[in-house]
Amino acid sequence: MSQPLLIAQVTDIHLGFDPGNPDEFNRRRLNATLAALTRMTPQPDLLLATGDLVDRGDAESYETVREAFADLPFPVLYCMGNHDDRINFASVFPEHADGGFVQYVRDAGGLRLIIVDTLEDGRHGGGFCAERKAWLAARLAEAPDAPTLIVMHHPPVESGIEWMNTHPREEWVANFAAAIAGHTQVRGIVSGHLHRSVVAPWEGTVVSICASTAPQVALELAPIDPDTPDQRPMIIADPPAYALHRWNGQQLVTLFETAEDHVVLARFDERMQPLVRSLMAERP
Repeated sequence: MSQPLLIAQVTDIHLGFDPGNPDEFNRRRLNATLAALTRMTPQPDLLLATGDLVDRGDAESYETVREAFADLPFPVLYCMGNHDDRINFASVFPEHADGGFVQYVRDAGGLRLIIVDTLEDGRHGGGFCAERKAWLAARLAEAPDAPTLIVMHHPPVESGIEWMNTHPREEWVANFAAAIAGHTQVRGIVSGHLHRSVVAPWEGTVVSICASTAPQVALELAPIDPDTPDQRPMIIADPPAYALHRWNGQQLVTLFETAEDHVVLARFDERMQPLVRSLMAERP
């Protein structure tokens, strides 16, 4: 069996939230996350940056994104989030844009990646018009036997966090569902937007939502009344996070981690060696 493909994911970076500050909080959190990924053994084969790359859509912040990712030892694939601006993104990353939607296909280690664009100008939630629906359906139809991972910013599932929810009857969700209907080669969908790690089955596949490198959304599942502020937590400074998607040629497994110093309670030493040996001996 060949070495599994390891795809890292970061999302909701929001560089430029503090304009003009080269040491802004979000940049420091991104730096910590990228440092953790480059220290890994094995290192990721590639990195997905799944939208809200910048906070205000300005070209200067995209230059900062390019600088932050410039020295990574693995390639980066980008997609658009609701805080992004296609024109300013394309001015800095022309290799990922052709003047229209930021959507493209890449092959990686036996897994086909389809990056789709769910940015809808003027809207916080997702968008997926008839043109994008037709494009995605065509890309899926041209390679029906190729295991495929769809990469996007907005998740098409309800999370239960009401103020960040996607409603299942939104038009864009119906368009997206129609585009992937019947395409059994779709092994998973990865997204961001929620600033929390969430996994949910959807339309015959699995949606994996990565938590953000920027501050996280608080886990609050109580109903919310937009006319009655109730002082609930909304944004919290949990550690920056990332996801790892491991493709072994048959299955896609997603793991979530935070970029922080962890307290180590046990190491693989002589005391732990008998346990490791016994566990490994149980396997075929």
